Amino acid sequence: MKKKRTKTARIAGLGVFSVLLVLLASWYSVTYNEARLVVPMDFTEYEFRIRDLPMIVTVLLLCFYVCALVFFMIKANSRTRHTAQAQQVTRTLNPKLGLLGFCGFLGFLGFWTYQMDKSVYPFAFFLFFGFFGFYYEGKMSNTYMDERFLQNKNKASLKAYKISTSMIFIALLVLGQGRLMSRADYTLIAFIVVVSLSIALELFLSEYLLYRYDHDDLLDDLSESGE
Repeated sequence: MKKKRTKTARIAGLGVFSVLLVLLASWYSVTYNEARLVVPMDFTEYEFRIRDLPMIVTVLLLCFYVCALVFFMIKANSRTRHTAQAQQVTRTLNPKLGLLGFCGFLGFLGFWTYQMDKSVYPFAFFLFFGFFGFYYEGKMSNTYMDERFLQNKNKASLKAYKISTSMIFIALLVLGQGRLMSRADYTLIAFIVVVSLSIALELFLSEYLLYRYDHDDLLDDLSESGE
């Protein structure tokens, strides 16, 4: 357990360190490099300078950290899920992992990158808002998966799925009518944002609703036993 906490702290520390490096590189660029690669610029006329290296390297390191984080989380999720299924209990998860949901704010970088080089992929980072659901999943670590729990889990997953797909369906109807504000690129951005937020909402709601349903049943059992 202590090793897991140490490993989690190291991963979080690397993330904070990566962000600090980007902020430091941004300060350097604004102060000594005419704010290149910080403010929007025309990349069709871009010429590399040695002073651009701090900004380029730190941004690449941050992107590498995010990709590595997603990879390790998927790997750890698969491992713990198989172990939990064999023991018929929910997997052990630290509720503090819910803080990873703040990575969803990286999606706002899309407005910056779009102005710089028309890149829209950062908008997909809004998907990380779904990681807030790790908090509620962590609160239910090592819960025995009896018949009632499985029913609540299916009920929560179904409701979250319906809400998510409804949002995507409405977005298709609205955005599929034509260009948003007479711009096809704005339509693409809006669709990426809606789909990312819809998936994030499904991930979050499936855990939140399961937590609420399970605890409501426990309160009902306690009230009945008290009577």
